[in-house]
Amino acid sequence: MTVGDVTIARSPAVIDRRYSAFLWLFPFVIFAICYTPGMTSIVEFRNAAYAINGRALVENISFKIQSGETIVLLGRSGSGKTTTLKLINRLLEPTSGEVFVEGKRTTDWNPIRLRRRIGYVIQEVGLFPHFSVERNVALVPSLECWPEEKIEARVRETLLLVGLDAGGFATRLPRELSGGQRQRVGVARALAADPSILLFDEPFGALDPITRSEIQKEFRGLQKRLGKTMIFVTHDVREAFILGDRIGLMKDGKLLALVVADEFHKLDHPEARAFVESYA
Repeated sequence: MTVGDVTIARSPAVIDRRYSAFLWLFPFVIFAICYTPGMTSIVEFRNAAYAINGRALVENISFKIQSGETIVLLGRSGSGKTTTLKLINRLLEPTSGEVFVEGKRTTDWNPIRLRRRIGYVIQEVGLFPHFSVERNVALVPSLECWPEEKIEARVRETLLLVGLDAGGFATRLPRELSGGQRQRVGVARALAADPSILLFDEPFGALDPITRSEIQKEFRGLQKRLGKTMIFVTHDVREAFILGDRIGLMKDGKLLALVVADEFHKLDHPEARAFVESYA
């Protein structure tokens, strides 16, 4: 029998001696054929918990996030979704269990190195008020000692990605921007160092409904273009349906379910039904 150019004797079962030296390569060839980057877990929770003075804020959280996937953690205030998010960039450390980023425990990462590798956007944006838009966006690349020309080019590129022209906005201060513009600058800053992971803690919650809806739609398009791994926190089920590949439902510090967005309405749990009814 012949497989490619390798002759295998039928009886007795002896491999052509000319090729037997290469037999050890076969498992690696099969792996290369079957493996794709999208199969890798870039973030993983293994029975992670976080407690303060014995009171659990989250407990027994276990799930994986694939590279390039967008996960939305949905829940009411106090459900543990923001705590879960902060365990990823080591703003908090698990009191039990483990959290992995890029295959490495968060507690084994240098916290500064880890946070610079992860973009982070919060509701109130957190722009430095005395920095121009350009300096705010350039913050992490500057800390990473990028060449000045590369920083300038990246600032222009990321501002354009979020719908802002550097010529009109780079020199402005945050107080000279609208709420929606400040939020766009916050996203540009998170993207500036080209992180593989982006965390969003209710980033559009402070915006008026019309601006919020516009930015949500724009952001969905941005997700598709960039292919980054993104984790959102929200209490808005409509936002979860717009942005999420999968939706994780949280309540009382527990992850009740993690399902593809199209399957969320099928969940047989009172909390899931309450969110679906609020959307309807």
